[in-house]
Amino acid sequence: MRTLPRNILEQQTANRRNTILVMAAFVAFLGCLGMGFDFFLLGFAEGRSALPLGTSLALAIGSAGAIWSLEKGATTVLLSSCARPVADSDPRYQQLRNIIEEMSIASGLPRPQLYSIPDPDPNAFATGKDPDHACIVVTEGLLDRLTREELQAVVAHEMSHVRNYDTRVMTVVAALIGTVMLLSEFGLRTMRFGGGRRRGGVSRLGGPVGAIVFALWLLALILTPLISQLLALAVSRQREYLADASASELTRNPGALASALEKIDAAVEPTRLIKKGTSHLCIADPLGRRVNSKEGFVAELFSTHPPIGKRIVLLRAMAYHGV
Repeated sequence: MRTLPRNILEQQTANRRNTILVMAAFVAFLGCLGMGFDFFLLGFAEGRSALPLGTSLALAIGSAGAIWSLEKGATTVLLSSCARPVADSDPRYQQLRNIIEEMSIASGLPRPQLYSIPDPDPNAFATGKDPDHACIVVTEGLLDRLTREELQAVVAHEMSHVRNYDTRVMTVVAALIGTVMLLSEFGLRTMRFGGGRRRGGVSRLGGPVGAIVFALWLLALILTPLISQLLALAVSRQREYLADASASELTRNPGALASALEKIDAAVEPTRLIKKGTSHLCIADPLGRRVNSKEGFVAELFSTHPPIGKRIVLLRAMAYHGV
């Protein structure tokens, strides 16, 4: 079985497919929670409720949360990270501005707003609801440690997040998490006072089958925080793989991004000005958590980013096969 991609297009196709599968699983999980809520607590199957109100309300709340996050999320992220806009007249950032211009042309996207964070640890992230409102943020440590080719590769990685609408995807994921958490909390609270309705819903399913289905739904409610976080982390990891491949397509130099990731990984200090809630946006985990550097099923299941070592291997393979 082949474990490495043959070329960039194969890597992009695989990552897009995996992201779609994880997002579908997320929506299916939300739908199952909502259907169980309607059936067991609102009496939908018994005719006490003519419409699946719980599921409809959950989807409405999720949509509202996504819209609000899209409109206000970028500003919140920039403020929480102490990001400062880079002035066009500041000579210290001339090389960075040149790279941004080059990658904007290469990607066919509008030139994003540029911000810097006064943190010595090398890192970067992109935010904004769409390419017309995109921001690319780099730390001072990134500018100090990388060569021009490596910096260009990192900028291309972040431009790929913009081009692939990853910030929008992760905003939708955050809204879905909020919705399933709300359903879980409300469902568990209602269970304490809705025993009669619950027993009626179970009896409608019939005997042991009803009891088993209800037990599985109740277990899903209890495990919702863990399940939703795992699905969100899976989406985030797939978007990082896709951005690596897309950046290599833009620069035609996957080796430069591999070299940049090696330098970023070698920095032992965390990126202190980037908060935990923003960590999934960064090119590498700003908190330096050990789980993100390990491989294996369990480690990758709980990591916010793919192991940098694995990303470097994939990038080196792309460079070997040609771009």
